[in-house]
Amino acid sequence: MADEPSRLEVVALEGIPEIAPDDDLAALIIGALEVTPGAPPLRDDDVLVVTQKVVSKAEGAIVDLTTIEPRPEVVEFAARWDRDPRQVELVLREAKRVVRMANGLVITETSHGFVCANGGIDASNVGKGSGSVVTRLPVDPDASAARIRAAVRAATGADVPVVISDSFGRPWRFGIVDVAIGVSGLLPLDDLRGTPDHDGRVMKSTVRAVADELASAAELTLGKRAGRPVALVRGAAFTRGEGSIRDVVMPESFDLFR
Repeated sequence: MADEPSRLEVVALEGIPEIAPDDDLAALIIGALEVTPGAPPLRDDDVLVVTQKVVSKAEGAIVDLTTIEPRPEVVEFAARWDRDPRQVELVLREAKRVVRMANGLVITETSHGFVCANGGIDASNVGKGSGSVVTRLPVDPDASAARIRAAVRAATGADVPVVISDSFGRPWRFGIVDVAIGVSGLLPLDDLRGTPDHDGRVMKSTVRAVADELASAAELTLGKRAGRPVALVRGAAFTRGEGSIRDVVMPESFDLFR
């Protein structure tokens, strides 16, 4: 881990169009890097943060809700809470585990091990077909990040780590924040256990969620309505390495609320 920085810069990339299935997302990101003021030249302390939505679109992780027939109990739940029964049905079909279903919310565990609202299935910012289509999470977000990283390296010669981000809620707090759901080229956690703090006291439980922090920093420039799906975070302290988002998923034995 590099020395802690005193300055951080986040640059939202310009010129990335609406993404459709089979678009070359990596090529579009490379083009945006070239034309965004302040982005080139790439540096060793740069990280690319790419929102899940454009990755899912490019990879064809899209579902036409007109093909979904909800079961009666789902229709009843959706009517009570003003939800789209087709989306609720899809969430339940794809859930590895339903954590909670109440008050109009469906909290599930995905095949990736993420616990989140609606299993990451989202109807917002889907572009053409809005209202009748939703996006799924990428099948393997780490692999998605690795493909973008490799393409950027081939085109520019710079090995820029990549984080795939998505918006998650937080237990016991209102509001959403962006977190990492895929990484390539960096370790998503900074384990400080066994090292001294500023006062010399040895830390016993501190593990920084670096990839999540990078995702949240990027979201402050990307927003939800600006049509900016990729940002360059510059100047952050992180450790290069072949990490995996699986490293941040809490094992069942540590889950006090299961």
